[in-house]
Amino acid sequence: MEKVKNYILDSIDEIRNKVSWPKFAELQSSAILVLVASLIFAMVIGLIDLGFKNALEFFYKEF
Repeated sequence: MEKVKNYILDSIDEIRNKVSWPKFAELQSSAILVLVASLIFAMVIGLIDLGFKNALEFFYKEF
C-alpha cells in the first residue's frame, strides 16, 4: 500500500511543480485551430462522399 501512496504523492508533485500549463490565450488559439481544421476536413470528406454517391448513381443508371 505504501507504493500506491508514494505513486499518488509523486504524481501530484509532478503535476503541481514539473508540468508547464499553457495560458488561456494559447488554449483559445489551439481550440480555434482545431475547430477550423475539423471543419475543413469534414467538408473535404463530404465532397468526396458526394462525388462517390454521384458516380455510383451514374454508373447504376447507365448499366
